[in-house]
Amino acid sequence: MNKQANKTTKSPPTFAEQVGTKAVRKLKARRNATPGVWFGLGMMGLVGWSVVAPTLLGAALGLWLDKNHPGQHSWTLALLVAGLMIGCWNAWRWVAQEDQAMRDEQEDNNA
Repeated sequence: MNKQANKTTKSPPTFAEQVGTKAVRKLKARRNATPGVWFGLGMMGLVGWSVVAPTLLGAALGLWLDKNHPGQHSWTLALLVAGLMIGCWNAWRWVAQEDQAMRDEQEDNNA
């Protein structure tokens, strides 16, 4: 009966197990160096440009269409909004992928 009780409750890790766990964590940290401030700023810039580039392309195409094929409605405004929506969707998708990668890495570290 005592053996069953020991199986259900975990005993605290031994000193050797603690040292081994810390050594593995330290080796993983060395392999996956923590990104610095410049990396974070670069990622913010990347997300920003993923929104700005399609928006500017849409506006430029809209201006060209308005100049060469004038119509009742403004192509510039329509394509500016379309480019903004595409850029926001692109940024959202990219951030979601990065978030999933971070979660997967966290699960690997906890396993």
